[in-house]
Amino acid sequence: MAVRATVSRFPMDTDAREGSGLLWGVTVTPFSAADENARAPSYGSGGDLLPRCENCWAYFNTYCELEQWSWSCSLCGNLNGLSSDAIDRYSRPQSCAEMMSSFVDLELPSQELAEEAAMQACPVYVAAVDLSSSEEFLELTKSALLAALEALAPGSLFGLATFSHKLGLYDVQGPIPVVKNVFIPPDAEGTLPIELEDVMPLLQFLAPVETYKDRIASALETLRPTTSWERTTTAGQGLDGVLIGGRGFGMAMEALCNYLGSEYGNTFALARVFAFLSGPPDYGAGQLDTRRYGEQYASKGEDADRALLPEQTPFYKDLAAVAVQAGVCVDIFAVTNEYADLASLKFLSIESGGSLFLYTSTEDSTLPQDMYRMLSRPYVFGCVLRLRTSTEFKPGNSYGHFFPDPQYENVQHIICCDSYATYAYDFVFENNIGFSRSKSDVPTIQIAFQYSVVVPPQELSDSNSGGVSTNRTKHSLQRRLRIRTLQFGVAQNIHELYDSCDPEVVLSLLVHKVILASLEEGVREGRILLQEWLVILTAQYNDAYKLIQYDNGSSIRSQIDVAFSQCPQLQPLPRLIFALLRNPLLRFHEEGVHPDYRIYLQCLFR
Repeated sequence: MAVRATVSRFPMDTDAREGSGLLWGVTVTPFSAADENARAPSYGSGGDLLPRCENCWAYFNTYCELEQWSWSCSLCGNLNGLSSDAIDRYSRPQSCAEMMSSFVDLELPSQELAEEAAMQACPVYVAAVDLSSSEEFLELTKSALLAALEALAPGSLFGLATFSHKLGLYDVQGPIPVVKNVFIPPDAEGTLPIELEDVMPLLQFLAPVETYKDRIASALETLRPTTSWERTTTAGQGLDGVLIGGRGFGMAMEALCNYLGSEYGNTFALARVFAFLSGPPDYGAGQLDTRRYGEQYASKGEDADRALLPEQTPFYKDLAAVAVQAGVCVDIFAVTNEYADLASLKFLSIESGGSLFLYTSTEDSTLPQDMYRMLSRPYVFGCVLRLRTSTEFKPGNSYGHFFPDPQYENVQHIICCDSYATYAYDFVFENNIGFSRSKSDVPTIQIAFQYSVVVPPQELSDSNSGGVSTNRTKHSLQRRLRIRTLQFGVAQNIHELYDSCDPEVVLSLLVHKVILASLEEGVREGRILLQEWLVILTAQYNDAYKLIQYDNGSSIRSQIDVAFSQCPQLQPLPRLIFALLRNPLLRFHEEGVHPDYRIYLQCLFR
């Protein structure tokens, strides 16, 4: 768990924070293999035995004052009693991880029986391929899925589905691949005439990769684009004589989520759906009207950058909630140079813990390499992230691809989290007093990250059978609790604050704030926010270092230091801000920035 702060010495109070012009917060990469100093966590067991504060529910850690019968919480100062088991446990400090390090990763007891856990631990992957596409698109998709099959661990289950004006399910467990189709109703309010479980039992659809890799590859070779004749006979004429196509993506994804959700917790603990899309959904439930993009060219006085950023339908946001309930993570791979309205589609991926990829051409696409790289990374699922602070301050806003808990504040649910996924928080003071000048009260934060991980099969040797390994494909499911507690110094003056600045973390928080402002107020407002922030920082810096000399009440402009020459830590910021202003993320629609590309960058940077 890597944690980096915008300033390693926190501001004394609100006046110091506002007077510096700097942002105050942290970035957290919860599943990174080591912390920001390359130190690995201290591993152990008994995560359920870890004492918790009765006042703020923080976990016991090395910064707590431990007495014979009690301990004082390092976050709120509350005195807590110790159970007899905890007293016995802490009488041998070398035997428990939480006494040896402030960064621990503890195993939690399994709630299931061993057989049931092994069944749940099967990693499940489903490819949903758009057949309302071209031969070039399908060839690229086949290459990507062949790369994915090489990256998947033995014991994984794989399913192949297709969608157009119909939804197809492949059975690859027989001698030849067989596809069973269900027609998707064209009505936006329609539902499938039959449940997918009745079309094909889920365990018949999901094939073990290790056993059926060749047959899955053979099934991929049978993929063909839907013919124009099929599309025109099933699709009707839309409004104003516009042909409604046959890409029923929304209904297909809804049906697949419900299909997989029927076995959630029995067959798997997490399913990942790879959705390959060659254009906008234009058929059945979830269809999108892409004419709003063309109309912007003729708009009079309307901000195109602002008009194209919000979603036009809540369908995919609601579908993301269904996916979360079903334990399904959706990755969207859009390979298209036409407007697909990713502003609406993005919620299905980012809120379910997946990724959004955009490729404008099949010729120079890196889709196969990206698939292999993504699946080769270690990842965990079913995560809960919680940040706690000492009493003087608290988290203000949180940023990242997560699902906020509807009941508890500062609790985020992350369906799928890899070792690169990073989240950000900014801080505000609880009151105007700030931090005490005494050294006894130290700013403290604690991040708790609970997650599940599939433990790959171990090569078990049986001494009685000559060292022959058994259970080669048996996975096990493990629930773990990772906790990191950090203490920070307090800057006694503004110079210490500036000297402790980390410009990369400042930029990270700035990007989150700018994206949020762009979505709410438009790209123009996002640019203004960024420029104003740099102007304020420059003014506060010059004032703090007494660089502005006044002559008869007016400042001498030639004395203003815009390069932060007296503070090396701040010197990269103007160049970083300039680069961000020139990035397509914040360039205007009239400069040729495609709205889907802007949405893709927003998802990537967040």
